[in-house]
Amino acid sequence: MTKLNRSIERGLDVLRVVHTSGAVSLAQLAARTDLPKPTLLRICATLEAQRWLSRRKNDGLYQIGSAFPRADGMPKLVDRLVAVSKDEIVKLSNKAGLAVDLAASIGGGQVEIVDSTRSFSDHGIFPDAVGFRPSPLFSALGLAYLNALSARSRSQALQQLAETLPRGDASALPQLPKLLQAISQKGYAARATGHWGRAVDYGALPDAIAVPIIAGTEPVGAINLVWNANDHSIEDVAERHLRNLRASARIIGEAYSSPE
Repeated sequence: MTKLNRSIERGLDVLRVVHTSGAVSLAQLAARTDLPKPTLLRICATLEAQRWLSRRKNDGLYQIGSAFPRADGMPKLVDRLVAVSKDEIVKLSNKAGLAVDLAASIGGGQVEIVDSTRSFSDHGIFPDAVGFRPSPLFSALGLAYLNALSARSRSQALQQLAETLPRGDASALPQLPKLLQAISQKGYAARATGHWGRAVDYGALPDAIAVPIIAGTEPVGAINLVWNANDHSIEDVAERHLRNLRASARIIGEAYSSPE
């Protein structure tokens, strides 16, 4: 019988724990794999170098990275968006004192959150947002992205969304032109009042404002500021921080468009 490679087995154990848990600390990994922390640090560093793991800057937790093979794939361009945005979203978050979510286009008029600076201790909202697909019609990120699409691309996206959206979301489609007009007038998209994002909202209800990330002439995603709705009004956050939010979106879009 061929002898198994113990190092690979340990790496797979780490990936299995992170994949099933969503996000874990080094201490949790040690408890669940029975491996010493120095060994885990080497394994995690190796997996991070391959982008199969990533370590969040806001709380130090490990999560599945952007290059980890998935059934639905993780396009190289999404991986690039994460890479060129990671420092800028932390800078924006620190400047505003609010959490920042980065969302990437996944086609069909939808985006997926691919990075976040959320921290409960700092922002009063729970951090488990990466991998979530916000509502195209009720979330700030989804609306900001839809509004930035060309008329033709948006029409094609809405045809797909009409067939795939949950009934509650689909019922809001007739109101979309009015929503998009308001976004164009204000210069940002806002989370619908009282919208509950299910998978990422537990505890305090967040509010958010978002703008698209444009690379060249096409939106490649969106970026938001998100906070405990009890702490600030949408209008107050927009007045104080919209300029910086737009600046970060522009910086990311330019970096994404630049040759590697």
